[in-house]
Amino acid sequence: MSSSSTQATQTLHLVIHGRVQGVFFRDSMRREAQGLGVAGWVRNRSDGTVEALVQGRSDAVDSIVRWAHHGPERARVERVEVEPAEGTHSKFEILY
Repeated sequence: MSSSSTQATQTLHLVIHGRVQGVFFRDSMRREAQGLGVAGWVRNRSDGTVEALVQGRSDAVDSIVRWAHHGPERARVERVEVEPAEGTHSKFEILY
């Protein structure tokens, strides 16, 4: 098995449901993404969910998706929708 599979770039769109606004979810995700070398963005949506686009090495993207299933300490994540996405991002930012 080659290590090239962990070096492949992956881009995913996430919608995180639950108590995810007002609990520092976006800033915590930005810090987590930067630590993993993941690019993309995160924002609150008017329906109370948090939406994110994450892009990077497959292993790093898998790690941020696992993190999104629990989020920061005060969050109560009920479910995470994950779909393939496209685009090119060079950094991770919070969108307002």
